[in-house]
Amino acid sequence: MEVFLVNLIAATFRVSTPIVLAAIGETYSERAGILNLGIEGIMYFGAFVGFLVADKTGSLWFGLLIAILSGIVFGVLMGFFTVTLGVNQHVSGLGITLLLTGLTLFAFRLFYGGRSTPPSIPSFQVIKVLPDNPILGPILSQYWLTYVTFLVIVPLAWWILYRTNFGLKIRSVGENPEAVDAAGISVPAVRYAALAIGGGLMAAGGAFLSLFQLGAFTHGIISGRGWVAIAIV
Repeated sequence: MEVFLVNLIAATFRVSTPIVLAAIGETYSERAGILNLGIEGIMYFGAFVGFLVADKTGSLWFGLLIAILSGIVFGVLMGFFTVTLGVNQHVSGLGITLLLTGLTLFAFRLFYGGRSTPPSIPSFQVIKVLPDNPILGPILSQYWLTYVTFLVIVPLAWWILYRTNFGLKIRSVGENPEAVDAAGISVPAVRYAALAIGGGLMAAGGAFLSLFQLGAFTHGIISGRGWVAIAIV
């Protein structure tokens, strides 16, 4: 029973990492007044493009970087549709999810054809901490991005949103954009920034699955984790 609980706790940290990253990204977007339903597609595309770049270049770090940049790009695209063009947020978000899902499937067939087995690469390795301790060892032995997510990104997101001037602008834009505009602050600029940050975190969550947890890409790799992240927020 003890072994089961230890392994359960250890697995919980790993399984929740991509969801937490995506949820924090969605938090930035929603605090700025934009519901980003493109989260599922951004995670999916981030998982694929990170895997593709890592596979072709041999660099997991470069793959992760490109995945994050792709998320930023599509976060900005979401901003262009909703902030600049004034398109309905739900339509824009679902449109981006459908677009990226189709684009990912097309790119997968383009680069890997009709392979019967999913392509795989050597993934990031778990950092071994206290390997001789039967209880703390399995729990503390996690991927470095899991440590960064829970020890850096989560508290940093809270600090930015609730303890900085930038975070105040994000929350104010989401709660009362007219007052923010009257104060001379650019509402579109703040929303674009929040969506870009959010998109990067969402894509990082997707890339975690392909570059850390699985070391492979499959069509069902996200499996609704984006919607779970939205439900959490």
